[in-house]
Amino acid sequence: MRIREVLFRLYVEPEKLEQQILFYETVLGQRVSLRFRYPELRLELAKIGPLLLIAGKEEHLSRVRATALTCLVDEIQDAKESLISKGAELLEDIKPVPTGWNMRVRHPDGTIVEYVQWR
Repeated sequence: MRIREVLFRLYVEPEKLEQQILFYETVLGQRVSLRFRYPELRLELAKIGPLLLIAGKEEHLSRVRATALTCLVDEIQDAKESLISKGAELLEDIKPVPTGWNMRVRHPDGTIVEYVQWR
């Protein structure tokens, strides 16, 4: 399993997303490199450097807020097998998402992490 990038998740109110994007673009000196809507979860996401801003109303954010990190991997099936062999618990199996495929896993220390393979 090769982790290409670790993204720190920041949860924001939808009406503050544009303001937060401008703030983090300025602070990090980087532009948004990915932005998309996730209609099934009623969320909008924006990636700026190592940050993943996730905007939605609280009732929609509450379904994903327990997830601490997003890890971008080369091959999601390899990541699944590797993590399970090391004692991780599969919470949500591999499924298609707007950017490719993802799964959610609980690490042995209790941390919940989303793993994503981009198309």
